[in-house]
Amino acid sequence: MSMVISPENKKIILLLILLFGGVILKWLWFEMKRRHRRDYYRNTYLKSDVWQRKRAVVFKRDNWRCVYCGGKATQVHHKRYAKRNIGKEPIEWLVSICNSCHEKQHR
Repeated sequence: MSMVISPENKKIILLLILLFGGVILKWLWFEMKRRHRRDYYRNTYLKSDVWQRKRAVVFKRDNWRCVYCGGKATQVHHKRYAKRNIGKEPIEWLVSICNSCHEKQHR
C-alpha cells in the first residue's frame, strides 16, 4: 500500500517545516547572542578598569555596607542589567551586598 500525498498537502507540510525551522533558527540565534554577551560580561567587562571604578563608587555610596543585612559588603549586585549596552548600567541599578545575601538573591 503506497501513500500518495496530494499537492495541497505537500504545500502545507512544506509551510510547516519552514515555519518550525524559522522558529528554531531564531531561538538558536538568540542563544548564541546571549552566550556571547554573558561571556563578554564575565570574562572582559568584570575585569575592566571601568567596572572597578564603578564598583568603588557603589561601595562608597553604600558606605561599604550590605543594603540588605547591613553587614560588610564584599560584592556589587546588579538589580537590573543593560541588555544591549553592557557596562552602561546606571549606578542606581547597582547595590553593595555581602556574599551570603548575594547568594540568596540568585536562588
